[in-house]
Amino acid sequence: MTIQKIIRLLGRFFRPISLKWRLVWRLVVLQVILLTLMIFILLGGLTIAGVIPDNYEGRAIDVIRNTITKDGSGNLMLKQGPLLAELRKEVPNLWFIAKDEHGHELSEGTVPPEFKHITEALDYIGDARFVAEPGGSRTTATVQWAEDTAAGKVQIFTGAQGEFHIMALVSVTPELFLEIILPVGGVMAVATLLVIPLVVRSAFRGLRQAAVLAERIDIDERGVRLPVERIPSEIAPLVRAVNGALDRLDKGYERHKRFLIDAAHELRTPVAILNTRITSLPPTPERARLLQDTARLSTLTDQLLDIQRLGRQAQQFTRFDLVAVARGVVVDLAPMAFAAGYEMSFEPARGELFANGDRTAVERAITNLVQNAIEHGGNAGRITIAVNSPATIEVSDEGDGVPAAEREKIFEPFYRLRPRGHGAGLGLNLVHEIMQIHGGRIELAGSDRKGACFRLVFAQA
Repeated sequence: MTIQKIIRLLGRFFRPISLKWRLVWRLVVLQVILLTLMIFILLGGLTIAGVIPDNYEGRAIDVIRNTITKDGSGNLMLKQGPLLAELRKEVPNLWFIAKDEHGHELSEGTVPPEFKHITEALDYIGDARFVAEPGGSRTTATVQWAEDTAAGKVQIFTGAQGEFHIMALVSVTPELFLEIILPVGGVMAVATLLVIPLVVRSAFRGLRQAAVLAERIDIDERGVRLPVERIPSEIAPLVRAVNGALDRLDKGYERHKRFLIDAAHELRTPVAILNTRITSLPPTPERARLLQDTARLSTLTDQLLDIQRLGRQAQQFTRFDLVAVARGVVVDLAPMAFAAGYEMSFEPARGELFANGDRTAVERAITNLVQNAIEHGGNAGRITIAVNSPATIEVSDEGDGVPAAEREKIFEPFYRLRPRGHGAGLGLNLVHEIMQIHGGRIELAGSDRKGACFRLVFAQA
């Protein structure tokens, strides 16, 4: 077995237990402990009060039964030993009367006055128990016939009363556990396992709703706050702290957004002035390069403004025709494509194909993809714009395509396949943002085909 497998097995064995089951198991253990303590306290209190007498009478009868015998003359006697010594130690005022069927009698101690009259009628009494309450105190006595003694059938009359001792309860612990604690504790444990998870689940319902809302939080879904109303009071401070952090992040994002918009606006005027001044210069190779640079700056500012203007305002979306929008982009950019050495092909699967969204933003997304094809298509071959069902637009070229190592990076802002290219690295990122706002996506077709093929997939209208 490898080390990795051992680590996985240990991880499964020691994986964290959920808060719900931690509460359940701790409550089960606590209930069993409390039940046990309550039973011992109740029995101890009743024994001290005399309601439940210590079973010294039964023990005295057992000891006498096991130690009584006859001497050579047939008289009754007790065999001295540890059992009798322990009984006399625990019951200092031990008294009893033992009689056999032949009239032999053995006695020890003094019979309490309340039971004196019973001694005269022992010949007419079978097994019996007597209770007396002289002066409010409660005393008991027992008459029992023992048939399996060394002295034969013997009648034992005793009222052994000892002081309460904790060992009296400890001695009956196994019986208490099997007959009372285990059944009652089992029922309580089963009830706890069934009821407590439901209670905990109900208590955590607000927390689960907060988790669902937390999954919606991202850079483009601002203003979401976690509810505090149904959150447990112990967790509410954490939820409030998270909401406070979200407030600060939203404010910081708005400041950042305003800065970029203001910066882009401020750049447009000097770029336009610079472009005008360069245009007025005599036509030279340097002038052409400067015009390309100013065009790049102008495109960059426009793209920054487009990105910052985007917002998830679904209520502003309208129904528009994707075929008409794509056809307009083809008409506008065909001269630029022809001048760069390409052929243009427009392939709509239907005459009309509708989607919901921002028509201007979608037009901008298609334009960026066509411009990207013109830039990276190798200045040869055909650029194809296809509109397919359901609500899909594909822009493909016959250039070198996108290397496999770059496919995951091309949608990042300011990332360029050609570091010295004319673009600013915002075009594909802008398209990605537009498709996210429309609930769709942009895909790059597989690398098994020649050139690059970008697919815009819209949500169906």
